[in-house]
Amino acid sequence: MELKLQRRFEGEDYTIGSLYVNEDYFCDTLEDTDRGLTQEMTPEEIRRIKIPHETAIPTGVYKVIVNMSPSKKQMLPRLLDVPGFSGILIHRGNTKSDSSGCILVGENKVKGKVITSTSYESYLVEILLEAQDKGEEITIEIMNNELR
Repeated sequence: MELKLQRRFEGEDYTIGSLYVNEDYFCDTLEDTDRGLTQEMTPEEIRRIKIPHETAIPTGVYKVIVNMSPSKKQMLPRLLDVPGFSGILIHRGNTKSDSSGCILVGENKVKGKVITSTSYESYLVEILLEAQDKGEEITIEIMNNELR
């Protein structure tokens, strides 16, 4: 199963994107500020640019698993091997203060926020768990619109 996150708008301190599941639009996303990090950068380059808890993860392709989040105490999608980051999840939330590097899902109908995120999180977890239980590999590709 393939997820794609197309970052499409950079706010003052947040990033709005569109999440696709197997090429079909699924929902909007909210992340921290995109600082131009890429998966190809060295750990040193990432550390030099990254502001902890205020920076979106690097663009690139990552394996995704669904497992129990110790902090959220529920099953959530987790991105693996994100350079310079750890514990990156896809989960509910409304503002960038809920993100800390994670990807929030919902509807971007309010400036700088996503709403109705709980239902999107639940449905995404359901879809991904089904794929994972079937033994399918799940990946997410994170891309920029190159509007910098």
